[in-house]
Amino acid sequence: MAYLPTLLIVYHSLTGGTRQMAEAACAGARQESGVAVRVLHATRASAQDLLDAQGYVFATPENLAAISGLMKDFFDRSYYGALDRIQGRPYASLICAGSDGHNAARQIERIATGWRLKAVAEPLIVCTHAQTPQAILAPKQIEQAELQRCEELGQSLAAGLALGIF
Repeated sequence: MAYLPTLLIVYHSLTGGTRQMAEAACAGARQESGVAVRVLHATRASAQDLLDAQGYVFATPENLAAISGLMKDFFDRSYYGALDRIQGRPYASLICAGSDGHNAARQIERIATGWRLKAVAEPLIVCTHAQTPQAILAPKQIEQAELQRCEELGQSLAAGLALGIF
């Protein structure tokens, strides 16, 4: 059996927006033959999952100008188990934000820098413009054009893995 590189998508979602983005990235990645795709909720992902994959998509909502607590928990639990063992591997990030998203993107970038991962795309930030408590906590429906961008990111990352570019 031929070896297939694995793309790991780790996500957390409270209102469904980030989950939709992660699923779209997964759908795009699965269009590429020659790559296995794993999608794990942040509470189920571990350092071993990182070690077993050759590329990553990290998807999180931005909560209070930061990555979500459960995404932070994943990074906390996994960081030292993967340190100095995954350097040079490609990654991308998906952020579902109410107004900005850049601080969450910076946090992921700092963690990825510590792991010495290689960013292969700018952070993809989808802004829902949710600004009231009701809007922030309401279930999200991400626009098709934004989901298409997520799908294209997943497909591009998977294609790069399949071709050995990354």
